[in-house]
Amino acid sequence: MVSKKEELKDLVESSKKSEPFILLGIYQKLYKEKYKKEARVNKYREKWAMQDVIDSVGYPRAIELIEYYFVIDRPDHSLTFFLYNFDKMDRVKTEIDKDKINRQHLLEATKHMVEEGGIA
Repeated sequence: MVSKKEELKDLVESSKKSEPFILLGIYQKLYKEKYKKEARVNKYREKWAMQDVIDSVGYPRAIELIEYYFVIDRPDHSLTFFLYNFDKMDRVKTEIDKDKINRQHLLEATKHMVEEGGIA
């Protein structure tokens, strides 16, 4: 008889195994939205590379990076380019996010100074 704990562990393991396929599906969906045609992807071969992306940056961040990939200006948004450059995109996106936060803080500080009558 299988315990509840073992059932839960098996469920988590099976969902982890499907993560690369889910990411590939997200890629294909975004590709089709952008180019109005299907992306040619060998899911069984590319799942290993996508698993490396997950192992490197985590599943939630991998989703963010795929979505970010389709926002940047690229001529064809190939899966191969993404798989070879996701780490660089991760660094750039991190810097952009930090810059947005920094700019927001500066904007709030400037607004506060103006409301108080400027620099003393």
